[in-house]
Amino acid sequence: MENINYINGGEYLSKPNNNNNQQEFRRVRTPKKGEIPGAVEQIMGHGKLKVRCADGNIRMTRIPGKMKKRIWIREGDIILVKPWDFQSDEKADVIWRYTKTESNWLERKGYLKM
Repeated sequence: MENINYINGGEYLSKPNNNNNQQEFRRVRTPKKGEIPGAVEQIMGHGKLKVRCADGNIRMTRIPGKMKKRIWIREGDIILVKPWDFQSDEKADVIWRYTKTESNWLERKGYLKM
């Protein structure tokens, strides 16, 4: 069994953080062909979002089932969308959600033009 630290009342914490003064480097996923970054304007419910994309269109996007309970998306988040083959100016699927640090990096490198 893993090393788990128990505290009062049966609650437990996961393994303690090891602060070895090492920075973790992580690659930022850049938009590929057919993918467009965008900012979430409104959460519509039932896994649907209204997103203002970098190409100027406002698209109704959906969060696929494999992302629904793993990644939480809030208003103002920068996400990566893939427009549908038909109705490409109106609808799209969410592919990726960027963290604040990743979105700042994308903006500095010129991937976000909003």
